Amino acid sequence: MKGQSILVTGGTGYIGSHAVLALLEADYDVICIDNLSNSSICVLDRIANICGRRPNFVLGDIRDEALLNSIFESENIDAVMHFAGLKAVGESVEKPLTYYDNNVGGSISLIKVMDKFDVHKLIFSSSATVYGDNISVPLSEESNLGLVANPYGATKLIVENILRDHCRANLNWSVGILRYFNPVGAHQSGLIGEDPKGMPNNLMPIIMRVVMGHESELSIFGDDYDTPDGTGIRDYIHVTDLVNGHIKALKAVSNTTGAKVWNLGSGVGWSVLQMIKATQKVIGKNLKYSMSGRRSGDVAECWADITKAQRELDWIPLLDIDMMISDSWRWQVKNPNGYGETL
Repeated sequence: MKGQSILVTGGTGYIGSHAVLALLEADYDVICIDNLSNSSICVLDRIANICGRRPNFVLGDIRDEALLNSIFESENIDAVMHFAGLKAVGESVEKPLTYYDNNVGGSISLIKVMDKFDVHKLIFSSSATVYGDNISVPLSEESNLGLVANPYGATKLIVENILRDHCRANLNWSVGILRYFNPVGAHQSGLIGEDPKGMPNNLMPIIMRVVMGHESELSIFGDDYDTPDGTGIRDYIHVTDLVNGHIKALKAVSNTTGAKVWNLGSGVGWSVLQMIKATQKVIGKNLKYSMSGRRSGDVAECWADITKAQRELDWIPLLDIDMMISDSWRWQVKNPNGYGETL
């Protein structure tokens, strides 16, 4: 609700920064904590340029309970949006302990401090990876869980279970668990977008790097999946639609208790080859690509049934694949080296 103070963890990251902007534009007060491990402090200036306001920023890690205590002591926080966490599927396979420590350990620290200061409303950034390699799509909130294909997805499922158990044990808690699919795009101003440090792991920023000439070609990991063209199928959602879902979920948890789960996706599956063709059509440039072997931890196809979010949150995605691509392209052109350089 307007006028409330919201703590956003991971608030300078890709999705977190768009959520901070959306909250500020909706007249919330925002406190943002981020350790800047995969983000830039420059995003705060960009947010202020767009909406004329900036969050109260704290540099730090949510595993630092002393720091969290100081934030909750000095700020009158009403609710938390929790984005902080490592998110690269491939890296999680290589460094599982790092992911469990950061994603699960950090969430436990946050929940403990929230309890201490009687803050019981939380929106958790979960992922469609919790569904694992399901044989039935589209995926609904009632689809089977637990057969996760990588440590990243495992950490998300563990935190979901922690939150559900905590809500059963503490009846004053209200949690919105948002399982989102593949966020892409950028703010339409081109001022904030996805700027991963190092080589990106997600398809859209890699495509943009190839189009910009930063990479010679796109490697497609697997062309032998049981899909129409052999390449993996994913559900892509514009980051603006995604964060609007967070605002809707925040309002919903303000009026209830317990743990609720909602899928946030477009409800449509696009293969890698379809995404390449769509990108070439939208931006008018050819994209060189080659086929490689499957990547560990990937699943063949994954897209959402978003009926529940439409019904319970009065939420619907508005921006189509062409807009996702054109906004990604605008961000890339205006920021060829991310937040480090702007044309």
